[in-house]
Formats: sequence, structure tokens, C-alpha cells
Amino acid sequence: MHISEITHPNQLHGLSIPQLEQIARQIREKHLQTIATSGGHLGPGLGVVELTIGLYQTLDLDRDKVTWDVGHQAYPHKMLTGRYQQFHTLRQKDGVAGYLKRCESKFDHFGAGHASTSISSALGMAMARDLKGENFKVVAVIGDGALTGGMALEAINHAGHLPNTKLLVVLNDNEMSISPNVGAISRSLNKVRLSAPVQFLADNLEEQFKNLPFVGESLSPELQRVKEGMKRLAVPKVGAVVEELGFTYMGPVDGHNLQDLIHTFNAAHSYDGPVLVHVVTTKGKGYAIAEADQVGYHAQSPFDLATGKALPSNKPKPPGYSKVFAHTLVKLAENNPKIIGITAAMATGTGLTKLQEKLPKQYIDVGIAEQHAVTLAAGLACEGMQPVATIYSTFLQRAYDQVIHDVCIQNLPVFFCLDRAGIVGADGPTHQGMYDIAYLRCIPNMVIMAPKDEAELQRMVVTGVNYTDGPIAMRYPRGNGYGVPLMEEGWEALPIGKGEILRNGDDLLLLGYGAMVYPAMQVAEILSEHGIEATVVNARFVKPLDTELILPLAERIGKVVTLEEGCLMGGFGSAVAEALQDKQILVPVKRFGVPDKLVDHAKPDESKADLGLSSAQIAQQVRDTFFSKELSAIGS
Repeated sequence: MHISEITHPNQLHGLSIPQLEQIARQIREKHLQTIATSGGHLGPGLGVVELTIGLYQTLDLDRDKVTWDVGHQAYPHKMLTGRYQQFHTLRQKDGVAGYLKRCESKFDHFGAGHASTSISSALGMAMARDLKGENFKVVAVIGDGALTGGMALEAINHAGHLPNTKLLVVLNDNEMSISPNVGAISRSLNKVRLSAPVQFLADNLEEQFKNLPFVGESLSPELQRVKEGMKRLAVPKVGAVVEELGFTYMGPVDGHNLQDLIHTFNAAHSYDGPVLVHVVTTKGKGYAIAEADQVGYHAQSPFDLATGKALPSNKPKPPGYSKVFAHTLVKLAENNPKIIGITAAMATGTGLTKLQEKLPKQYIDVGIAEQHAVTLAAGLACEGMQPVATIYSTFLQRAYDQVIHDVCIQNLPVFFCLDRAGIVGADGPTHQGMYDIAYLRCIPNMVIMAPKDEAELQRMVVTGVNYTDGPIAMRYPRGNGYGVPLMEEGWEALPIGKGEILRNGDDLLLLGYGAMVYPAMQVAEILSEHGIEATVVNARFVKPLDTELILPLAERIGKVVTLEEGCLMGGFGSAVAEALQDKQILVPVKRFGVPDKLVDHAKPDESKADLGLSSAQIAQQVRDTFFSKELSAIGS
């Protein structure tokens, strides 16, 4: 059977091990071809091919439920659930999503883009099943990286106290999240893999078997299982911890041996209470280049399959915001030992690997634990350090109470750097950085800023690091800057709460914030071609808003347009409208941003066009809103 014939995972039932292994090879081939062509997450899915096939061989997915942690490890799941033929559209507009979405398939039982949610959601499903008197299996697949998130441990703690609730947790243990894992949990799992008895047995046991009469060079399946069983007897009882929490522990199991996986999963299903099956996998399995560089090949832009190298760009690109941020922070930290960079398992994405390499004592990775990262930063600030919490906009949402309770109420000088703010593209709704302006603006003591380009970002890094009056946040977008000249040193801090005028005109006031400042200038140029002259302001700060600059201009010009790359509700435009209303400056305001809807996966420019946020679209809407009558009068 070819995988293209599989439209329902139950079609795996009854297939032989060689047939399943052939399907595994086909999944890897399609996976590699797709990511090499269009880019996406590579290593996680390659590592769980056999795990997925083996698990689904033991389930009836017309009834049983599976929740996957994160989602980019669920690419094999997507191919086995009727999306093989469309898989080449992965992460493209109107194509297959890069994460799990309930609205995409009945087999995506729980949507997931952020980590550590699978056990909680699966336990909820299992408890609902029992309350309704139904009978089906519930499985949560979680990576060992996601176990560094406290929510997963909370769920394990709860499930372990429900001895009559049948739940299977599959731990996909590959030593990695995106970056190498940190913390005591990871260290405990490593003891299983790397302990002297296991190493000794792995190195010597097979040779001892081969010396037995009639065995020879290869082990029979029966002796192979004996070998694996003896290895497990020598494993330090990391499983004892899990069993003390109320789970039955099984493993570790070779995550690329289908026969062992199917046997273990079937055995696990026979228990009535919570069971944890520990599966050891290799991230990037089947593609040697990805196996050798598991961090670099977690996700990839389009690349050459033969060499693993990224396809050359058509033209040179300016440096990315994350790279400029990291370079500037390292320069400042070299001369200031109080600066401490903090990441929550996103060192590569945020650029903090550069700080780790240059100044490891001034770098902290807390794992997938944003709540802990924020309160850790608060503790550092209490003792006079200058913590820089570098977290994606979408992930800081997970630590909202800590931002309020531990940082803002105590008015501690923590510098929040919100990478990937705004429309991020192919990762879709779970990763769009839409809400940070709104969710931070309402908190007392918080200062919030956004640079118009990569050079201004450098000055804002200086501003944030040196600000000691309380918490301060900076948002900046994914992707590349504009190619403006950068400085190696000598940056000046910006005055808090002060914007700047970039262009003068008497017909319209355009207020741009962050990534929408350059589009505001483009809008002004388009309008100028139609005889409409606009003043353009780079607001720089949404809180405190530069009312001394903005309000007199609004009152004099009489027509106001705000532009932001974030949600309109409670955002930058709302701040401007509130300031005008408070001073009873009753002028019309047109706000451009993301309306009250989720932004799906697509290229950022495609999403902006769908939202009416291209410069040409904004210019046309401004003309239609403010100048259609005047232009008609001129025409007549």
C-alpha cells in the first residue's frame, strides 16, 4: 500500500511490519521534499514517524482521541489522516496548516501551537468520557522539551491522583525542544540514556549474545527483546518518579522500532489508570544532516536536499531584527555585567545564542517556562541586575499574571523584548503577535515602545537596558529590516514618551507605530500624487503617548489616521482616540490594524492584503473616507 491511498488512519490496521516500514519511508520522503521546497519545521516530524504509525496501529480513530503537543511534530499525523495529497501546500495560504487545527480535520482533536498543552487537554477529554459513561481511549503525545513547561507537570500531578481515569501519555524523548533542553527533568532523562550500565550494556550485550552457539552475527527478534529488557533492568529508576506520581511507567522504548512500539502501546492500553510510555527518538531521523544538527534543522527555509544548504536568495537582504537586537545587546553586555539575557527555550529564534557564545554567565535559558522566566527576571531586578526577558509576543501571553503581579505591581526594571510582534506569516493564529500592545498598555507602570526600523531598534535596546524607573517593553517584527545604516556603538537612549515628525502636510495626520511607520510614509507619498499632503509621525511610544506632539497636530489638521500591526481593540489607535476624547478634541479618526478576527497562515504580505493593510489599500481607504467629496468637487 502507498500512503497516498490512506485517507483514514484505521487503514493501518492489519498491515505487516514491512508494510508499515514502507509507509514510514514514504512519509519521510514527502516530509523532506515538502520542507525543502517551501520551508517549515523539519526535525520534529521526522523523529516521530514510527511513533505515530505504531500508535495509530493500536487505536480506532473513529472513536479514540489523540492530542499532540505543539503540532509541528504532527506532520506524519497529518499525512496519515487524509492530507497527504495536500501536504505540499503546508503553511501556505489556504493550504495545510503548520499546526493542529480542529477546523481542518476531525482527526485534529485539539488545536496546538504553544507547548505543554497536550496532557491537560487529554485529561479533560478522558474525564468528560467517564462522566458521560462512554468508552474510548485518550492519548497525549508530549515531547520532553514540553515537560519543562509547568502546565504539563500540573496536568501530570492531577492525572496521577485519578487512578480510575484511563489515560495514556506518550513521552517523545529526543533530548530537544527547539534548542537543547535544560533543567532537572532533562538531566534525569539523560541519566536513563547515558548512565554507565546502559552504555555498558549497549556496547557489550549484543556482542555477548552473538558469541552464543547458533546465534552468529544477527540477533533473532526474541533475543533482541531479551537484550532490550535486560538494558531496562539496568536503567536507574527514573520511572519511579512517574510511578510515585500515580502513573504506570513503561519504557524506555526504541522510538524507531515499530514492532516494539506496537507491542508496548497495546500493553499500555490494557491498564485502567494513567500510563506513561517513555519513547526515545532521534530528532531529524532519516535525514543524516538533520540528525547531526538538530537545532539548525528544527525548522528550515527552502533548502537543497542533497547538501542541506539553504537555497540562495535572489538578492541580498538587510539583517533581520532579531540579529540586530542580539548584536546590540551583546555589545552593551560586554561593558555591563549586570545585563542578563533570558530566553524561554528560544535562544536561536531570538538571537540570544550570540549572547550565550560570547557571555555565557550573562545568559539564562529557563526552558519552555515563560511564567518562570518573567518572575526570575523580577527577582534579578530586585537585586540590582538588568534583566532582558526576550520572549516572542505570542509566548509572553503565557506569563501575563507574572507581568502584572511580579513585575508591574512592584514596578521593577525588567526590559521585555517582544520578538515576532505583529503578523508572522506561515505559523498562523497561534503565533501571530497581535495582542501585546493591548494586553500591556492597560497595566500601570509599563512603558511600551516599538522601532520604525533596525537602526531605531538599536537605540531602543539602549533605552530599555538603561531605564530604571520600572518595567519597559519593546516590540519588533519578524523578518528583515530596511537596510538603514547601523552603528557599532555610541547609540543614544531615546527620551521616554517622545515621537518624531517625519513629514509635514496640512491635509491629514498619519500616525504610525513600529512596523507601520514606513508604510505610513508610503501612504503619504501615494496621497501626495493625488494632491493630498500628510504629516507623518513616528509615535515610537504607545505608552506614554506623546500627546504634546500629537494632540496639537490633530486639532490643527482635523483628520487623523493611525496605523499599527496589531489588534485594533485596545491598541495604538485606541490609545490615540482615547487621548483625543479625554481632551475633547473631537476630530474624525480612522484606525488601521487587525480587526477582531484571527489571522490564518499565509505570507505576511498576503495576510496584510486580505486585511486591507497594504499601503495602496490604506491610501485608497483614506481617500474614500476623508476626501471623496472634496475630490469629486474638484473633478466637477
